[in-house]
Amino acid sequence: MDGVVTPGVVLRGAVPRAVGLLSGGLDSTLAMRLMQEQGIEVHAVNFFTPFCNCNRAGRGCEAAHQGGRLGIPVKVLSLGRGYLRMVRNPPHGYGRAMNPCVDCRIMMYRAAAAYAARIGAAFLVTGEVVGQRPMSQRREALRTIDREAGVEGKVLRPLCARLLSPTDPELAGIVDRTVLGRIEGRGRRSQIDLAAAKGIADYPCASGGCLLTEPLFARKLKDLFDHDPDPGIPEVNLLKIGRHFRLPCGLKLVVGRDERENAVLEGWTADLHLDVPLVPGPCGLGIGRAGEGDVPLACSIVARYSDAPRDVEASVRVRGREGEARTLCVRPASPRACDAARV
Repeated sequence: MDGVVTPGVVLRGAVPRAVGLLSGGLDSTLAMRLMQEQGIEVHAVNFFTPFCNCNRAGRGCEAAHQGGRLGIPVKVLSLGRGYLRMVRNPPHGYGRAMNPCVDCRIMMYRAAAAYAARIGAAFLVTGEVVGQRPMSQRREALRTIDREAGVEGKVLRPLCARLLSPTDPELAGIVDRTVLGRIEGRGRRSQIDLAAAKGIADYPCASGGCLLTEPLFARKLKDLFDHDPDPGIPEVNLLKIGRHFRLPCGLKLVVGRDERENAVLEGWTADLHLDVPLVPGPCGLGIGRAGEGDVPLACSIVARYSDAPRDVEASVRVRGREGEARTLCVRPASPRACDAARV
């Protein structure tokens, strides 16, 4: 975005255009509204990663919903395998779980800046608030993100702008800095009051929409990275369903929790499929090479989550990748054995 905005020069003629990073949450929605009120033509981008969790009440992506309410176009940008590689080895490290927030923002800003250049937008807008997130929204972190993304001076944060150095659009007179916000910290009262004043009433709660911040999912992802040198999107998507187990010789076992998950697992291409044909029960998926003892243990775990009696052997069907089948008779695993193998 070098040279898009020249400090001290007011661009005349066309309506100033900005690209807003719209998550669909309250803060980014407010930031877009504040820019609209200053006559800025806002085009939003929303990022889809393998770790997004943005579907609320079956309504779909919150960004698309809020974009429609604001009357602004929303471009969805997908971050795929390159994003996975970054998550595996982020230069700036992780937060409390597997969340590489600083490097995530850098990647998103670069993509947003490229989109801004394509549509002739002068700057970026985000709903970030100084001090709200301990890893990525400290002042120094914000400076690092802007610098490494190549967008220094080009990122306007309307909710906290007066706590930060003026950006190029402010210096150029495109945006009136005096009416921007001074919000900081983790409290939400200022944003809620501002939303009420702006007539914004329908917005999601402040809980995150990223699976990387969830400890249980983070454990499953770390296990995947430990055993797969270059996993793809399907392997990550599989982490979102079922009970996951890592067996002593390395076999990965995924056991369905309900009818929907069983249907997904049944259709999945894998090294092994397991089920208990004589009683209601789950579908199990075996991934990777099975060492000695892994298959009987996998069968006993699958039997444990079926309706088979606990005190007698159950017949578990094991099908290979080519469809070859065999049956093992095993006692259902104990809760302790299941817990020991649980990821």
